[in-house]
Amino acid sequence: MANKTEATVEEKLRALYDLQLIDSRIDEIRNLRGELPLEVRDLEDEITGLTTRMDKLTADLEVTEESILAKKNQIEESKGLIKRYTSQQDNVRNNREYNSLSKEIEFQDLEMQLADKHIKELKAQMEHKKEIITQSKERLSDRESHLSHKKAELDEILSETEKEELTLLKEADAYREKIEERLTNAYNRIRTNVKNGLAIATIERGASGGSFFTIPPQVQVEIASRKKIITDEHSGRILVDAELAEEERLKMEKFFAKL
Repeated sequence: MANKTEATVEEKLRALYDLQLIDSRIDEIRNLRGELPLEVRDLEDEITGLTTRMDKLTADLEVTEESILAKKNQIEESKGLIKRYTSQQDNVRNNREYNSLSKEIEFQDLEMQLADKHIKELKAQMEHKKEIITQSKERLSDRESHLSHKKAELDEILSETEKEELTLLKEADAYREKIEERLTNAYNRIRTNVKNGLAIATIERGASGGSFFTIPPQVQVEIASRKKIITDEHSGRILVDAELAEEERLKMEKFFAKL
């Protein structure tokens, strides 16, 4: 490996472009992996929500069943009172007592009708909740199956990419050793501030691949000579000629293929 102080500008440009290709590859791996954990978390949250909802509905059903039982008991109590009041009417001493008992019988009959109405309403609520529980169970089964698939997919990607990422990180460190600290700091700063993390841009049809602004012919000649580091005044990216970029791209593609 060439000493940092002995490296030519061309060597630095090649090292910078190689570093960019490696970092972009690492970005791709992390982006691919980054979406799946989010999907897995979303599915887990949805499953938790469905489970909580089903538990609440099941608890509500138990309360509703108790309410129906209470209403049925109330009806039986009213029937018993009506029977007792009817029997008492046979032994009244005057019309006032008879009318009083008649009002009690009428009241208990209304209570029975009201309780029966409530029972019908509660049963309708139960049927609705049971329907929601059935739908939730189907949704839960589907989400659990989907989660299992996504977890397997994530595990597979992790197993496939973890080793590759570690190798690429080591390789990136090796390339940084070829470049002086001032340039690596500039590269890192540009990469952080620009879209897609591309700190190095190639000249494409006379324009910067980073900003698409035309590069003056004289500047293009200077870039192609590889005698000094030139940046795009619009995007701030470091510029390299297309021939150098293509040579390094082919070289790195062979390296990536071996990973």
